[in-house]
Amino acid sequence: MSNLIWFRNNLRTFDNQALFDALQTQKQVIGLYCLDPEHFQETRYGFKKTEKFRAKFLLETLRELKTELAKLNIPIYIFHEKANKALEILMGAHEIEHIFTQKEWTSEEFAVQKSMQLAFPNLIWHETYDQFLFHPEDVPYEFHKIPEVFTEFRKKCEKEVIIRPLIKILPQDESFFFQTNPVIPSLEDLGLESFKTHKNTAFPFKGGQMQALKRINQYFFDTENLSKYKQTRNGLIGESYSSKLSAWLANGSVSAKMIYWEVKAYEQEIGANEDTYWLIFELIWRDFFKFISLKHGNKIFHLNGILNVNYDWKFNSKAFRQWAFGNTREPFVNANMLELQQTGFMSNRGRQNVASFWAKEWEQDWRVAAAYFESMLIDYDVHSNYGNWMYNAGVGNDPRDRKFNIKRQAEMYDAKGEYQKLWIKTI
Repeated sequence: MSNLIWFRNNLRTFDNQALFDALQTQKQVIGLYCLDPEHFQETRYGFKKTEKFRAKFLLETLRELKTELAKLNIPIYIFHEKANKALEILMGAHEIEHIFTQKEWTSEEFAVQKSMQLAFPNLIWHETYDQFLFHPEDVPYEFHKIPEVFTEFRKKCEKEVIIRPLIKILPQDESFFFQTNPVIPSLEDLGLESFKTHKNTAFPFKGGQMQALKRINQYFFDTENLSKYKQTRNGLIGESYSSKLSAWLANGSVSAKMIYWEVKAYEQEIGANEDTYWLIFELIWRDFFKFISLKHGNKIFHLNGILNVNYDWKFNSKAFRQWAFGNTREPFVNANMLELQQTGFMSNRGRQNVASFWAKEWEQDWRVAAAYFESMLIDYDVHSNYGNWMYNAGVGNDPRDRKFNIKRQAEMYDAKGEYQKLWIKTI
């Protein structure tokens, strides 16, 4: 009998609870990852659900995951199939009794798992929460009592929650290993076009856990950029203005706990200040949106959001094309949208401005823009994406329902217009 670890957004061999649990039974452990064809098809809005930028990063991650799993004597099957079909194939080749996986709860992910459980009712499922900094079992709240205001959540959790230690993964017996020779598809196989990384991208990095650790070492210890993180995180140009760890966090190439403990090691070796704390602060924001998703379920995808506020939202396809292709009346918005279109990345400052413009200036359906971000962003994370879009649209967790003054923002963060000139050639 074998144990199957079904990888989803936990694409790492370090600090992986599901992998650790699967290895404790002394049975053969086999890995599975599914590239669901539906994830690369066109949405009702006319663009791909997953575009080439995140897809490339994912394929790079899978290649590295395969290599790192082999060091643990764990084979992995990678299918360009729906999960049900892939599991059916594996069940025909192996005696699988237990499935270990990271717990997901948003609607699409939940539906996939429910379908698998109905199709194979005799399999024993083991799910673990493993994408948090503050483990759900440790937070001082029941899910339905999670505060709606971030500061309240942060202060109480910082005071009462102890961050769990990292989990050490040991290899399984080498007799359990066999070659699966998974053919990792190309972008073309997924219906996407190949491309070269843009010379001006702020995210020139590759996918995979070792690449994540390389970036941590470079941003923390080699350059000591962490010591000025808060001061520079609102930058717009280049790879150094922020940690850029969000993409690896999003697909689970690195865990929030791993980053936290690396920050603590840095503070011991180099020194602690407000900047080093601020990276942990941002990890807590990430946690907060996940807990809000656990509390409110599918309301995070509803037009009226978690506040159930009924604004007069519109949707104009011409307006969407103008926004998406950087052809609005605001050069700062245009520059950010062109960067996204050409690189799959945009700064945090840029995301807030383009979201405020779409939702507050043009009063357009925020869900369409959130879906576009899902398509384009290398670092798309369902909870952070929809949590931030609700926040900026005034239907989420912003108690002040603020609206950005785009021109003032451009003056503050791009005073010389260097960023706008980088992406808008006519300026």
